[in-house]
Amino acid sequence: MHYYKVTYTLTPYNEDASDIMISQLGELGYESFLEVENGFEAYVQEQFYDETVINTIEPYIEGVTYTAVASEVEDADWNEEWEKNYFKPIEVDGIYYVRGPQHEKNEAFQKEIVINPRNAFGAGHHETTGMMMHFLLNMDVKGKKVIDMGCGTGILGIMAAKEGAESVVSIDIDAFSVENTKENCGLNAVENMEVRLGGAEAIKESDKVHIFIANINRNILLQDIGRYKGAMREHSELLLSGFYEEDIRLLLDKAEELGLKLVEKQERNEWRALRLVSE
Repeated sequence: MHYYKVTYTLTPYNEDASDIMISQLGELGYESFLEVENGFEAYVQEQFYDETVINTIEPYIEGVTYTAVASEVEDADWNEEWEKNYFKPIEVDGIYYVRGPQHEKNEAFQKEIVINPRNAFGAGHHETTGMMMHFLLNMDVKGKKVIDMGCGTGILGIMAAKEGAESVVSIDIDAFSVENTKENCGLNAVENMEVRLGGAEAIKESDKVHIFIANINRNILLQDIGRYKGAMREHSELLLSGFYEEDIRLLLDKAEELGLKLVEKQERNEWRALRLVSE
């Protein structure tokens, strides 16, 4: 299968802008993304490649500009090369071993999650995903109903299911992520997860969960946190990540208006995560 690679270089580099651009490219059929210095590489099948749109992607972060350089990829199993050279297994709190289907099982770990990520940002390597996984491993998930908003590969919902959640709803605006999440559910024999396409509007009135996960970005969290709260039961928990230290006050002010109380905060490099409880 023939592919094109588009290398995006951001000036100055901004993680939020990069994520926003990747989301837009996913809607255009781009399948995989690799982090590179000051940007990322985006891969798309030849049939979906359109030279006229590669410079129309919007970073939506003031002051951020970019250059885009496209090239054909040699007819080789580039995805195999990506898996071999980029996607490495990770360990989560000494309990979980997260690996791809091409990796051997590690018997030293109690549990594992198998992820065919298709997208380099959804395999648990990012700090925000790691913090959310840490939260889940230190919570009582057994028998709980869970929503994972912005599910990506579905890794957080799959962990919740493996930790004994009664049911999981995973939601993403990217159709490719929805299909990838379904694929990864199959790889992990997870049968109690419903996967929906959309944003906060995909939350149903009947959704009343004990744990709500949202690993997205500050602006979306501020915009939709009221919808999240509406899907939560009394004394349920909201896990938030995808933002920086300077964003926390804005998020907490909004959360407190909705009757949400901070009980735990995590830090990994410049990224932050919050665990809140509904009063």
